Amino acid sequence: MFFTEDHEYIRDLAREFAEKEIAPIANDIDKTEEIPQRLYDMMAEMGFFGLKIPEKYGGQGLDTRAYVCVMEEICKKSIACSLLFSSANSLSTAPMLLVGTEEQKMKYIPGIASGKDFMAFGLTEPGAGSDAASMTTRAVEDGDSYILNGRKCFITGAPFAKNAVIFAKTSPEKGVKGITSFIVDMSLPGVSVGKNEEKMGLHGVATSDILLEDVRVPKTEILGEVDKGFITAMKTLSIGRIGVSCQGIGVSQGAMDEAVKFIKERKQFGQRLSEFQGLRFMIADMEAKLNAARLLVYNAAYEMDMGKDVTKAASMAKYYATETALEIVNNALQMHGGYGYVKDYTIERLYRDARVLTIFEGTSQVQQMVIAGIVLGK
Repeated sequence: MFFTEDHEYIRDLAREFAEKEIAPIANDIDKTEEIPQRLYDMMAEMGFFGLKIPEKYGGQGLDTRAYVCVMEEICKKSIACSLLFSSANSLSTAPMLLVGTEEQKMKYIPGIASGKDFMAFGLTEPGAGSDAASMTTRAVEDGDSYILNGRKCFITGAPFAKNAVIFAKTSPEKGVKGITSFIVDMSLPGVSVGKNEEKMGLHGVATSDILLEDVRVPKTEILGEVDKGFITAMKTLSIGRIGVSCQGIGVSQGAMDEAVKFIKERKQFGQRLSEFQGLRFMIADMEAKLNAARLLVYNAAYEMDMGKDVTKAASMAKYYATETALEIVNNALQMHGGYGYVKDYTIERLYRDARVLTIFEGTSQVQQMVIAGIVLGK
């Protein structure tokens, strides 16, 4: 049994919030590229930023399935509105929960769980996306500190992040076995951010580069062991991929809802579009694939809650749910005809927002590599 009555209660709360507070302004957020602070305040008050975070660190102490319930409901209306609280429950805090010291956890996590502070996740570089071994950011030991130099790109929330988890090579000759993770205060001398990227979708949450120029980071801010950062990054991404898969099923359901509403109202050739067999078959195919994707996501969340290694389950969920999302949103837009191509209709925004899902936190091709590697044992 994937979900209990408690999970469904949480889902209902999230659905009511999304329908009442997010849906009416989702298209406006896309146009203005700004999420009202009151939405963040409400999500913080409801505990969304600390859903999966242990209570001792200021979180709700709930499980992954509760997180999935909230994510799916929010993403039906706006993936952008899910980005910050999704990160708070995965990329921002997972590295510390996995390998951080108790002092680091107590210092940083409560602020993230409350929604007050945001911690960015800096792994990707201009020349090192899927290939982390190619990163050029360096960390050189200097007394009781490390000096960091390099550049990270496509970093969600970088312009307003208080801190960032930064991955850098401490032993370049070792490749991925020479990467270390650091907690970097974004106000330190030498830290700067690039321009806000003009993205196709996911408007409302800034994305930019983080530049590091002779940034002195105390050794107390090393996250985990020296040269073990790549392992931390990969375990963190497995957690994050469940969140992205939630975004996939959420936007798919949102697109389905828009398509069903439209074809039941729109008439052509003397009958409603919903009466045409070709479109009925498309709807059936979309519904079947959406539910298959949802089961993969639910299963990955369940396995994580059971304490299992979810590397394969998370990659399968991320791969199938996001690829399926592109297909479903595309078909839903097609059903709208010319109306789907104009910004007055929600499906146009959903189409743009969904496109990145097969790219960030590991492309579909990377997920295939992970899955095949586990199945084949290499």
